[in-house]
Amino acid sequence: MARVCEITGKCTQSGNNVSHANNKTRRKFYPNLHKKRFFLPTSGEWITLKVSSTALRTINKNGIEVVIKKAKAAGRLSHVKL
Repeated sequence: MARVCEITGKCTQSGNNVSHANNKTRRKFYPNLHKKRFFLPTSGEWITLKVSSTALRTINKNGIEVVIKKAKAAGRLSHVKL
């Protein structure tokens, strides 16, 4: 499964390891992802999402249903019914 946040769309980025001698080798920067269960009060069911820490902060601030509606409008969540 891809390392992509289902809410924000954050994914793996690439860059360089730079040594003291300024040698550069390729590396990957992975997003800080967590599998988390959320309760949807309108439908009364639980959903499991793979979200980044930034997305968790956004959910805490705005609420899960508002965030899911925005993610669906952006085309990131197709499997969640709301």
